[in-house]
Amino acid sequence: MDRTERFYKIELLIRSRRPEQGLVSFNELMDELGVSRATLKRDLEYLRSRMDAPIEYDRFHNGYRFAAGAGAAASGGEAGPDGAAGKTHELPGVWFSEREIHALLTMHQLIQGLDEGGVLARHLQPLLDKLHRMLGTSEADAMALMKRIRIASPARRAVSPRHFELLGSAITQRCQAELDYYVRSRQQASLRTVSPQRLVYHRNTWYLDAWCHASDGLRRFAVDAVRSARLLDTPAREVPIATVEAALDAGYGVFGGTTLREATLLFTPEAAEWVANEQWHPQQRGERQPDGSYRLTLPYTDPTELAMDVLRHGGDVRVLGDDLLLQQVQAALAAAVAGYGGRVVAVA
Repeated sequence: MDRTERFYKIELLIRSRRPEQGLVSFNELMDELGVSRATLKRDLEYLRSRMDAPIEYDRFHNGYRFAAGAGAAASGGEAGPDGAAGKTHELPGVWFSEREIHALLTMHQLIQGLDEGGVLARHLQPLLDKLHRMLGTSEADAMALMKRIRIASPARRAVSPRHFELLGSAITQRCQAELDYYVRSRQQASLRTVSPQRLVYHRNTWYLDAWCHASDGLRRFAVDAVRSARLLDTPAREVPIATVEAALDAGYGVFGGTTLREATLLFTPEAAEWVANEQWHPQQRGERQPDGSYRLTLPYTDPTELAMDVLRHGGDVRVLGDDLLLQQVQAALAAAVAGYGGRVVAVA
């Protein structure tokens, strides 16, 4: 029995003991838990000091009990033995092992790293405070532990916490929302009425997948491009999540399209050491070549984002057999060369 199980067992034994049965003695607790005297003393002290358990020792009756009015949580909030409603006490309804708590704190750090504006972390704070106490460390130790985990998110695009919360509410309440949305590619703002379906985190920013009532179809909106938003009383149009995934997740990245295409990329042996361990798309196919190079085939609908990822590998990758993607990469390279006066100067 680990420590967390012992905590519940101690409280259960004390809470369930009826007055006519007397209080729970120290020896009874030792026998039930199968622990040493020193371990039980530590457990009782921890429950009192860190979990706010109102456990009292009655010297006259030589046993333990909950303070008057403190054990009501288990019996529906009734008054304690002295007739007072008092402060109730109850251990968390969901209990975790220490290993699970460490994993959850790691997840907390991940949320903080992803969560521009602290929207998610703020709502989780009461739970996270309780998890810190359950670790059995001091506040200083808990903070030192959190510093051992770092999430780096370069080129993060800031999202308004107010807009994020409003769109999250629209999804949970299943209602429409009106967006003042700025389309950066056209440098144009428009008013959109949408039925939000899901939020997607991709490449350090948030996107909203929604049914756009103006274009009568599923669209993906960058949340950081929302200038203002408000909830509407109109119920949202329901779209099965499988339909959303089929329409918006089939291709590569966040750019959607109607025609599914296939690209094949050949990476040099040097780049293959990294790319062979990367997932570019769930449906990708990769194969090492005899010379150590790596051949990667994957689907896409719009070449924009895939071309950007091809370009970041420079001369270590070639596009094979797909004219649309090849033309996009060639045009981007030509524009880059033109920006340097028509020639590229090697830097030692």
